[in-house]
Amino acid sequence: MLQIFYDSQDFFLLKELEKLGPRKGVISQSVKDVVQSLVDDDLVSKEKIGTSVYFWSLPSCAGNQLRNVHRKLESDLQTSKNRLEELTEQSNALKKGREESEEREEALAQLKAIELKHKELKDEMVQYADNDPAAFEAMKNAIEDAHAAANRWTDNIFTLRQWCSNNFPQAKEQLENLYKEVGITDDFDYLELSPAPLSSVVD
Repeated sequence: MLQIFYDSQDFFLLKELEKLGPRKGVISQSVKDVVQSLVDDDLVSKEKIGTSVYFWSLPSCAGNQLRNVHRKLESDLQTSKNRLEELTEQSNALKKGREESEEREEALAQLKAIELKHKELKDEMVQYADNDPAAFEAMKNAIEDAHAAANRWTDNIFTLRQWCSNNFPQAKEQLENLYKEVGITDDFDYLELSPAPLSSVVD
């Protein structure tokens, strides 16, 4: 579907895309959901003009999105580093004045006993949760949704890479460097979903 937008660089109504979709291997009944998925992932733009809704996407938008993701990850990393430095300074400050004493040793022993009891109770609750069919089903559905979303992004990235390779063969080296910068390495691939064990669920 993205290739349709990139080839024409034009604006489309949904009914037009439903006619063009089968040419790219997407059945017309699925075009609406596929296009909405691309809109949700910010790979296709959507705008209502009058009574009509138009869709469009330009190759430069996908490249910009990758760069924006890269910048955001760098920003998040720097924020995490700054927070780590702050916590380290706070930890060092809290250590001051905490010299060893009999009272402190006794308090630490009580704290350790409380933490151990808390862990035992928490483990017991987890065992009950593992045997709860509703909890298991909710966890299973959450895993399947996350798996589908991850592979949808993987599919979008593969589509974008193929388009770049087809349209800019002379920039292969620059493109490979860009992929590496944003974390798309040679071992990048779809995620496989292992079957969930059902033995822990008790009727």
